[in-house]
Amino acid sequence: MTKQIVISALTIGAIILGTNNAKAQNTTATTTVNITLNDVISIDAGSAAIGNTVDFNYATAADYNSDQTITKANSLKVTSTKNFNVKVKAGGANFLNGTNTIPVNVLTIKAATASGTMGGTKNAVVLSATDQNLVTNAPLGSALTLNLDYTIPAAKSSSSDILGKPAGTYTQTVTYTATAL
Repeated sequence: MTKQIVISALTIGAIILGTNNAKAQNTTATTTVNITLNDVISIDAGSAAIGNTVDFNYATAADYNSDQTITKANSLKVTSTKNFNVKVKAGGANFLNGTNTIPVNVLTIKAATASGTMGGTKNAVVLSATDQNLVTNAPLGSALTLNLDYTIPAAKSSSSDILGKPAGTYTQTVTYTATAL
């Protein structure tokens, strides 16, 4: 019986001493968080230049004898992680209506007076089939907008570039390209 008392006492003592010597639990944890960046430049959805049209209508003598300007809000919406340029060009040398042509240089494209949120140096571009800088050194940013004026000056609409051409709709594509610097 004394043996049982001694064993019980030792067991109780081991339990008591064992719980006092238990190691403390962790109270902090460390996690690594990575942010991986890639350079991005994009003409974003919501740009009026994507799938939109600009329609000039010459119905009266006054139309042929005056400047016609069509302003398109949010023509371009660009997101870029670096400064960038925007270039513009026509898909060919002429507006086409079957075999009938009007040279693309009748059209001037430039930033509207209220040009939007895109910075940089803005240039008026007489359209051609070669890339030309519409905006240079625009600062990086997200969803930067550019409102554009499309103008056919009276000097072109009242010249043989347009006068004397068969009636109809003359069409050409205009391509905008944003390029990171």
